[in-house]
Amino acid sequence: MSRFLRECYDSLVPYTPGEQLNDKKYIKLNTNESPYPPSPKVKEVLSGEVIDNLKLYSDPELKALKDAIAEHFGLKRENVFCGNGSDDVIAFSIMAFCGNGGELCCPDITYSFYPVYCDLFKANLIQKPLKDDFTIDVNDYIGINKNIIIANPNAPTGLVLTVDEIEKIVASNPDNIVIIDEAYVDFCTETCVGLLKKYKNLIVTQTFSKSRSLAGLRLGFALASEEIIEDLEKIKYSFNPYNINTLGVTAGAAAIADDDYYRECNRKTVAIREKTKLMLKDCGFECLDSQSNFIFAKHNKIPAEQLYLKLKEKGILIRYFNKPRISEYVRITVGDDWQMEEFVSAVSLIAKEF
Repeated sequence: MSRFLRECYDSLVPYTPGEQLNDKKYIKLNTNESPYPPSPKVKEVLSGEVIDNLKLYSDPELKALKDAIAEHFGLKRENVFCGNGSDDVIAFSIMAFCGNGGELCCPDITYSFYPVYCDLFKANLIQKPLKDDFTIDVNDYIGINKNIIIANPNAPTGLVLTVDEIEKIVASNPDNIVIIDEAYVDFCTETCVGLLKKYKNLIVTQTFSKSRSLAGLRLGFALASEEIIEDLEKIKYSFNPYNINTLGVTAGAAAIADDDYYRECNRKTVAIREKTKLMLKDCGFECLDSQSNFIFAKHNKIPAEQLYLKLKEKGILIRYFNKPRISEYVRITVGDDWQMEEFVSAVSLIAKEF
């Protein structure tokens, strides 16, 4: 840290992403990426003409991408905001509606970028403890008159709230923003997008990084009322009008239009997830009922940190969180059949050491 950094950032603790190691070939089950390639239609549209046009700035209005997203959800272009991954979208949202002394409420165990953004944008963070079974107590959020963000499914637990439960939260806080982070919604969870026609205080965010197999492209979006989207665009145009590049616009529009392809990929992920849960339980694991593309689990004999380290030695990466309440759990991305069989086989060998 240099002596030039503003003192107000001295205590900032940045988000720690999952390891991206290159010292050998790993089975990567630590960052919730899709094991399947993008839609063939994405490859088709990334033509020589698109590459040649990279000499020009991208469309700052993102018309082609917004139109494709709006059509997919039955909304209008004016209801769509896009960013570099849903992280970017959530950052703009927290800056716009909670920054400089505003408040944001979220669970104490959730996506760890939320507290980082609150610290960065000087928002007051209020965390509500999950129940002992790691579920969210809806009553903690009903009528609290504060801005709220909830990941649904939650991360890293994979547990969900129903749309009816979320509606109770949104309806009871009409003078505050409620953000529902649906990064993993396509893996057996019902989206809240339908509530947008009833509630002007709701923001639903999604990403292309998980179910749409475009993590390397960094593309996400928010769906909300026209007024909220105008607010977010005001912040974006004051920061970086060209925050989505031409490749992202073109590939993203093609990806969201190929719904059949991704539904089939997601169906396979869900089937492998459920099969893997059963195998893990046979190996001595306790698994939460994840509705995402990852499994949150603990072993009855192997300490979580030891499991993470020993798997890493064997060339398999999973996610370990050295944090209160979840330090005995690991998060395991659902890969393809071969990857999960290799993972379970490695765990079985490690278990014999304990």
